[in-house]
Amino acid sequence: MTARILVVDDVPANVKLLEARLLAEYFEVLSAFSGPEAIEICENGKVDVVLLDVMMPEMDGFEVCRRLKSDRNTSHIPIVMVTALDHPSDRILGLEVGADDFLTKPVNDLQLLTRVRSLVRLKMLSDELRLRASTTRNIGIEELLGRKDPMGEARARLLLVDQRASSQERMTDMLRPFADVDVVPDPQKALFQAAEGRYEAVLVTTGLAGFDPLRLCSQLRSLDRTRFLPIVLVAESGEDNLVMRGLDLGVNDYVTRPVDELELTARLRTQIRRKRYNEELRSSVAQTIEMAVTDALTGLHNRRYLDSHLATLFERAGSRGRPLSLLISDIDRFKPINDTHGHAAGDEVLRDFARRLRKNVRGIDLACRFGGEEFVVVMPDTDQEVAENVAERIRHEIESQPFAIGGGTQAVQVTVSIGVASMIPGKDSVNTLIGRADAALYEAKNTGRNRVVAKAA
Repeated sequence: MTARILVVDDVPANVKLLEARLLAEYFEVLSAFSGPEAIEICENGKVDVVLLDVMMPEMDGFEVCRRLKSDRNTSHIPIVMVTALDHPSDRILGLEVGADDFLTKPVNDLQLLTRVRSLVRLKMLSDELRLRASTTRNIGIEELLGRKDPMGEARARLLLVDQRASSQERMTDMLRPFADVDVVPDPQKALFQAAEGRYEAVLVTTGLAGFDPLRLCSQLRSLDRTRFLPIVLVAESGEDNLVMRGLDLGVNDYVTRPVDELELTARLRTQIRRKRYNEELRSSVAQTIEMAVTDALTGLHNRRYLDSHLATLFERAGSRGRPLSLLISDIDRFKPINDTHGHAAGDEVLRDFARRLRKNVRGIDLACRFGGEEFVVVMPDTDQEVAENVAERIRHEIESQPFAIGGGTQAVQVTVSIGVASMIPGKDSVNTLIGRADAALYEAKNTGRNRVVAKAA
């Protein structure tokens, strides 16, 4: 994983030390020796994570963090406060001004690289979401990314695997302000509960009697339902080797005992925010795909989806020796509706037509808007006689009830012409099937409209 890390400290030796550690892990490193310089670099360059010293002259790290987080253009950049101060009040202030994490000098290499990698992954997710938001104008994503503290929107649900009663109580108290915590002492039960529950993170403590905590972490990573569930390891001081093995297995982060409440909160907030971004991204992808194959006006599938899926249905019917029928419908005299009542009224008719069409076909049938006022229904396992009956039912449904327009203040009478064709096994192609249905529709339009015509070979 490569990323651009900005190190901010007024002491050059401190900058060089962090720079050397990060360069050894193949990160690209930028440096700044004052708050204003750091802000300028963040505003003008691509920065993935900021390591920000607190005690600086002219402008301290708290003020730098506050300004970066209050600026729309830089608020998404993760910030780690690096300080020699270890007072709770300093950590509280850091979180209040928007810091994502903090490290205490002298910085432990394992802690440094774990935090940076975790926040780089978070930044990558937020960048992808921001890109999708800008290209799809998805306001929901923009709002999600614009929140200073997404944890305030919904309480998190966490699973704690811990066998010590005193530890369970202490950690539950720490997490209660922002999360609901389920405690499961038995690691095997915890595995099943994690798979069944809707958790946003799992905390696994070391020192489980008769059970390797890393085996539980590995099992969580191997199950489909928990593969992307954040895991935070709660280790004893001096268990660096165990922690490193855990990180290699897919553990997302760790804290060491005695557990600091603010540190634990910061680590979990990062992991939960990352999980929520992940879910939003997957939802965005699904929504983008849905938009690509769905007609925005009617909610039916569009021509693009029909072209792709009809071929699949056609091939499946042929290989299984099953019937397949198709109908093409065209709203009669639709142009005068637009010309007389306006395009908004025409849109109302199209939406209601799609609703009635959907009501009269099965769930397995493929209903699509073919274009303009033309609609197609593909009916698997349906012979021509049944398809004609379905078409006649649709025709009657359209004719029998006027279409409301003008927000319900007016109504227009609408009829539809429908052409029907059924697949001829071994002789047809998708194009010839559509061609026969289209020819049948043409005949229906030219022999009086408001009728169904079925076309044989």
